[in-house]
Amino acid sequence: MPASLFPRLEPHLLSVSKPIQYVGGELNSVSKEWDSVEVRWALMYPDAYEVGLPNQGVQILYEVLNERPWILAERTYSVWPDMEAVMRSEGIPQFTVDSHRPVGAFDVFGVSFSTELGYTNLLNALDLAGIPIHAVDRTDEHPIVIAGGHAAFNPEPIADFLDAAVLGDGEEVVLAISEVVREWKGEGSPGGRLELLRRLAVSGSVYVPQFYDVSYDAPEDGARIAAVVPNRPWAPDRVRKHTLMDLDSWPYPANPLVPLAETVHERFSVEIFRGCTRGCRFCQAGMITRPVRERSIETIGAMVDNGVKKTGFEEVGLLSLSSADHTEIGDVAKGLADRYEGSNVSLSLPSTRVDAFNITLANEFSRNGRRSGLTFAPEGGSERMRKVINKMVTEEDLIRTVATAYSHGWRQVKLYFMCGLPTETDEDVLQIAELAKKVIAKGREVSGRNDIRCTVSIGGFVPKPHTPFQWAAQLDVETTDRRLRQLRETVRADKRYGRAIGFRYHDGQPGIIEGLLSRGDRRVGRIIETVWRDGGRFDGWSEHFSYDRWVAAAEAALEGTGVDLDWYTTRDRDYDEILPWDHLDSGLDKDWLWADWEDALAVASGESDVEVEDCRWTPCYDCGVCPEMNTEIQIGPTGQKLLPLTPV
Repeated sequence: MPASLFPRLEPHLLSVSKPIQYVGGELNSVSKEWDSVEVRWALMYPDAYEVGLPNQGVQILYEVLNERPWILAERTYSVWPDMEAVMRSEGIPQFTVDSHRPVGAFDVFGVSFSTELGYTNLLNALDLAGIPIHAVDRTDEHPIVIAGGHAAFNPEPIADFLDAAVLGDGEEVVLAISEVVREWKGEGSPGGRLELLRRLAVSGSVYVPQFYDVSYDAPEDGARIAAVVPNRPWAPDRVRKHTLMDLDSWPYPANPLVPLAETVHERFSVEIFRGCTRGCRFCQAGMITRPVRERSIETIGAMVDNGVKKTGFEEVGLLSLSSADHTEIGDVAKGLADRYEGSNVSLSLPSTRVDAFNITLANEFSRNGRRSGLTFAPEGGSERMRKVINKMVTEEDLIRTVATAYSHGWRQVKLYFMCGLPTETDEDVLQIAELAKKVIAKGREVSGRNDIRCTVSIGGFVPKPHTPFQWAAQLDVETTDRRLRQLRETVRADKRYGRAIGFRYHDGQPGIIEGLLSRGDRRVGRIIETVWRDGGRFDGWSEHFSYDRWVAAAEAALEGTGVDLDWYTTRDRDYDEILPWDHLDSGLDKDWLWADWEDALAVASGESDVEVEDCRWTPCYDCGVCPEMNTEIQIGPTGQKLLPLTPV
């Protein structure tokens, strides 16, 4: 049994920032006896505690695993540079916060990636844990390193550092993996870690990169991927994603963690449905989480009631990719508002689609008097761009919606857009300013007040795997920054509206690196390792991110390969090109994705006006997910009401 590292850690806590993030002991956390179990997991969200602890994916897996008496699961997060320096100087390895056990002592090291910019943090954690960063160098004494999360739908850039990757929903598959590990250990670990990986791979639902060989065309022939083929006869040609079909049977988290330190989300969150079929062409989350699966109103009510009682949180977030699209959202909102009226508990929705918003819903969510700003995401500034991305929201829709909000007492609206979308022009981006001005003008008109505010938040578009835009060229840094400067100057120059419009954006540099990591192949792993060895950490944080470091690393690591940073980011792909993730099955038919990409280009040129509607309410569009994955859309209404309705 590994000894707790806390006695070695404690003397140094007062010398580092936010020491409370390393001590553990949160409400609802779990600490089991090491020898009382058969399989041991260390779960990591590769970012700081304040970002990682609220992550619902890790919390759910932590609870699902620990419910089994024969499994132990503990958590670890990325340590800040000051703590890293202490750990390296004192020889303290990467530790879990639950019992301060060394990560290297566990059977499985599971890492959940929401964003690719956490890859350098993975390497740092492996190195601090004493686990060789390259999978081929690990022995039977080291844990199996498994990646999950949205970024795992293209794990090729970190393939050299992973033993395995899992696509899709994790609740069931982590238990299946645990059973395989349990059986293998119970037999005396025959064949070592290679046999364990073989057992995981033959299931067809766990991807083991070392069982696949990638070949490339010669540099003079374009240096593209020539083939991805299994190098073992029992390895499947394609690895399938996991889809959890009955969310009501998995009402997690049932014992949510309550942080000791301030985190980015101070609330209890309930996922009211999973998946989205709105068909926004840029949205990887909407594509890879299909089909839509709703939780019933009774389950939502029970989860909220349980979570509030067990955490003491005063805000409840009803989460999904498009929460107002839940078929019973009106009854959910009214039932919860009735239940918690007059209490300290408030309800919130994340960013709401303009065409799903209604004032009755908004009033229910603000009934306890907490009327925060409303957030809408038109995504594209011009009508043309919104048609290209299949975000079918007209300017009239937006103005009518904000007019309703402002006339009912709201003073603040936030609008989210993207810059760098395929076929975008300077004029498309400048239309964002015109739209914001119209929003302010309408707000002043309907409210009769001048204290109306509109915040414009702009993110850079990054093409993602398994979307219709996976073939698109990414906009270069210089053009992105020029367009954003133009937009900012246009907003500020308007004396009538400029001060009423807040403007938030990131420059184009982090987006280019995210694009490199998002659509990269195994050659990109050399870049990640070079950046990490040069001190790269916390690349999702602007104060730690260094674009120059990434550019220099790309030049050094890719020398002689025939490819460079621009090759991975700012060029179009064609249909015949083998993409790094083509052997990983998200259920989406590649021909359907390509046809949707061509539809987008046809809309952009004015040759077509095709709109892909939400297949929840229309005939099937043949994206492939339901027949390929043996799944189906699961939506209400159930005809039930939220119980109990007794006010708190």
